[in-house]
Amino acid sequence: MARQSITLANQNDEWLKEQVSKEEFTSKSEAVNYLIKQAREREEYHHYVQMKIDRGLKSGFSTKTKEELLVEIKSRLNV
Repeated sequence: MARQSITLANQNDEWLKEQVSKEEFTSKSEAVNYLIKQAREREEYHHYVQMKIDRGLKSGFSTKTKEELLVEIKSRLNV
Protein backbone atom coordinates (compact mmCIF):
# COMPACT_ATOMS: atom_id res chain seq x y z
CA MET A 1 0.00 0.00 0.00
CA ALA A 2 1.08 3.55 -0.66
CA ARG A 3 1.83 5.61 2.39
CA GLN A 4 0.43 9.17 2.50
CA SER A 5 0.61 12.10 4.81
CA ILE A 6 -2.59 14.16 4.90
CA THR A 7 -3.85 17.11 6.88
CA LEU A 8 -7.35 16.83 8.32
CA ALA A 9 -9.68 19.46 9.66
CA ASN A 10 -9.93 19.15 13.44
CA GLN A 11 -13.54 17.95 13.32
CA ASN A 12 -12.65 15.24 10.80
CA ASP A 13 -9.70 14.09 12.88
CA GLU A 14 -11.91 13.94 15.98
CA TRP A 15 -14.53 11.94 14.06
CA LEU A 16 -11.88 9.46 12.90
CA LYS A 17 -10.50 9.09 16.43
CA GLU A 18 -14.02 8.49 17.71
CA GLN A 19 -14.64 5.75 15.11
CA VAL A 20 -11.44 4.00 16.16
CA SER A 21 -12.24 4.35 19.86
CA LYS A 22 -15.72 2.86 19.26
CA GLU A 23 -13.94 0.02 17.42
CA GLU A 24 -15.79 0.73 14.18
CA PHE A 25 -12.35 0.62 12.57
CA THR A 26 -8.99 -0.60 13.79
CA SER A 27 -7.19 2.56 12.65
CA LYS A 28 -7.75 5.95 11.09
CA SER A 29 -6.17 4.60 7.89
CA GLU A 30 -8.74 1.82 7.70
CA ALA A 31 -11.55 4.36 8.14
CA VAL A 32 -10.17 6.65 5.44
CA ASN A 33 -9.72 3.73 3.02
CA TYR A 34 -13.31 2.63 3.70
CA LEU A 35 -14.64 6.14 3.04
CA ILE A 36 -12.68 6.42 -0.20
CA LYS A 37 -14.00 3.01 -1.30
CA GLN A 38 -17.56 4.14 -0.59
CA ALA A 39 -17.03 7.34 -2.61
CA ARG A 40 -15.61 5.35 -5.54
CA GLU A 41 -18.59 2.95 -5.48
CA ARG A 42 -21.03 5.89 -5.44
CA GLU A 43 -19.20 7.43 -8.37
CA GLU A 44 -19.35 4.14 -10.33
CA TYR A 45 -23.08 3.84 -9.60
CA HIS A 46 -23.63 7.46 -10.67
CA HIS A 47 -21.88 6.74 -14.00
CA TYR A 48 -23.99 3.59 -14.47
CA VAL A 49 -27.25 5.44 -13.82
CA GLN A 50 -26.19 8.33 -16.08
CA MET A 51 -25.40 5.83 -18.86
CA LYS A 52 -28.89 4.33 -18.49
CA ILE A 53 -30.48 7.79 -18.56
CA ASP A 54 -28.49 8.77 -21.67
CA ARG A 55 -29.47 5.52 -23.40
CA GLY A 56 -33.12 6.16 -22.58
CA LEU A 57 -32.98 9.73 -23.85
CA LYS A 58 -31.31 8.63 -27.10
CA SER A 59 -33.97 5.98 -27.70
CA GLY A 60 -36.61 8.68 -28.13
CA PHE A 61 -40.28 8.63 -27.30
CA SER A 62 -42.46 5.56 -27.65
CA THR A 63 -45.58 5.62 -29.81
CA LYS A 64 -47.03 2.61 -27.98
CA THR A 65 -49.98 2.87 -25.63
CA LYS A 66 -49.73 2.07 -21.93
CA GLU A 67 -51.45 -1.22 -22.58
CA GLU A 68 -49.02 -2.17 -25.36
CA LEU A 69 -46.05 -1.29 -23.18
CA LEU A 70 -47.45 -3.34 -20.29
CA VAL A 71 -47.89 -6.39 -22.55
CA GLU A 72 -44.34 -5.98 -23.86
CA ILE A 73 -42.85 -5.64 -20.38
CA LYS A 74 -44.77 -8.65 -19.07
CA SER A 75 -43.62 -10.74 -22.03
CA ARG A 76 -40.01 -9.82 -21.31
CA LEU A 77 -40.50 -10.87 -17.67
CA ASN A 78 -42.39 -14.03 -18.62
CA VAL A 79 -45.30 -12.97 -16.41
